[in-house]
Amino acid sequence: MPHTAAGHGAALRGPPSNPRSTHLARLSAEWAGDRQVFAGASWRKAMMWIFLLSDTFVFGCFLIGYMTVRLSTPVPWPNPSQVFAIEIAGKPWPLLLIAIMTFVLISSSGTMAMAVALGYRRSRRITALLMGLTALLGATFVGMQAFEWTKLIHEGVRPWGNPWGAEQFGSAFFMITGFHGTHVTIGVIALLVMGRKVWRGDFDTGRRGYFTSRPGGYENVEIMGLYWHFVDLVWVFIFALFYLW
Repeated sequence: MPHTAAGHGAALRGPPSNPRSTHLARLSAEWAGDRQVFAGASWRKAMMWIFLLSDTFVFGCFLIGYMTVRLSTPVPWPNPSQVFAIEIAGKPWPLLLIAIMTFVLISSSGTMAMAVALGYRRSRRITALLMGLTALLGATFVGMQAFEWTKLIHEGVRPWGNPWGAEQFGSAFFMITGFHGTHVTIGVIALLVMGRKVWRGDFDTGRRGYFTSRPGGYENVEIMGLYWHFVDLVWVFIFALFYLW
């Protein structure tokens, strides 16, 4: 049978793509926080991964120490539903504030992931707005955490004691949540700085400065996303071990 040019072209093109698969692949790419992993990663991205690995060990030591102290102390540990309840209309609502804080921080991971995806598409203004929204959600989280600290201090919680039970509760709470809150605060500041650079078009024009040394450097947005997703993931463990246990 003769091999026609049309048949040859069809063979090169292959079978038609599945629109459903293409849509799913595009949706997956939208929510992907890390686009390259280590394949061809720059030194900045590799250094961020190394930093996050070292920070994982630090948070891991804190949480393991917390679990060890809680399991070994003979004094009853404070009940989280009582300690972290807020009063609304004269009625206590256990863990309501913590649930809102967690929702806000997890939502910020979604906006950050979309900022990374749109940054690689050079949607400069939308990327900057999403980074600003992520920073706003992070600042909201820190503000609610400050309210939580103020409430507990007013009720008598101190690093050396508290009115509900084991004395180690106060030191563990302030150390772990304070260390995490510091990470979120640093991330909010970095997001505002990076978002301003994206808005001005620094990564397109090659304008030099902090985090900007060459044009097309939208990988910096992804590196910022790696840090932010890490902070959110750590909070999931803190939430599970500190507030639900």
